[in-house]
Amino acid sequence: MRKLRLSMLLALSASVLLIGSIHSMAQDDAPEANGDTVAVAPGLEVEAEAAAAPQGPGFFQIVTGAGVLGVVLWLTLFIASVAGIALIVDSFITIRAPKIAPQHLVDEVRSAMEQGDVMKALKHCEDEPGPLANILSAGFTNVEEGFEAIQDAVAVAADLEGEILMQRVNYLNVVGNLAPMLGLLGTVQGMIFAFATLGTAAEGAAKQAALALNISQALFTTAGGLAIAVPAVAFFYYFRNRAATIILNMEGQTMDLIKVFRNVEVVDE
Repeated sequence: MRKLRLSMLLALSASVLLIGSIHSMAQDDAPEANGDTVAVAPGLEVEAEAAAAPQGPGFFQIVTGAGVLGVVLWLTLFIASVAGIALIVDSFITIRAPKIAPQHLVDEVRSAMEQGDVMKALKHCEDEPGPLANILSAGFTNVEEGFEAIQDAVAVAADLEGEILMQRVNYLNVVGNLAPMLGLLGTVQGMIFAFATLGTAAEGAAKQAALALNISQALFTTAGGLAIAVPAVAFFYYFRNRAATIILNMEGQTMDLIKVFRNVEVVDE
């Protein structure tokens, strides 16, 4: 629970920073002054030029100017950014070799197996729950069935734990694929509004301002979707490879620990 709260707090903070950067981009892209000066008095040309400069649409105007669909799209992008950052933080915390296959558990189980005490090894696994402990427990509980049954139980447990571990990583891939599609939907919406503006009979500065706002909506949703998707996809491949390496090492450690059962004979009572 504490890890989840930390992940969500960091995700919300990063998402606020992302929205702030997009807002800054919107302000930086505001139209520049047309260069004309008003000679009100000597030395006041610059002030008059700044006063006459039109103000560009801000980020919140861009969001609300797209209507209900635009607001829903930006809310969805915000949720996707929070989810993506929370998953990245959670993966940094959970997808670690010491977390999945702690070395002290390996040492304790190996020591118990050298003594021939399977129950002691099983007790160590129960005291240290986790993927490696679950795999070893599956093998130890099938000792009476023979080495082949132990191997089958370990293989099934390893596949299950690997799938559970990879599910966390796959959610990052979902965010990475969903965010640009949401941005593309916003782009299509903005271009529809832009062409609709071109088709009106109105002309002049009002039409140009509406057209610029529609294009801004289209481009900023694309930028928002890509800003979320790029790190999500990058971290997805990073954590996927990291998880695959940990799983392979964990399976190797498991087979090394249970190899002592190779010569165990099953005695029928």
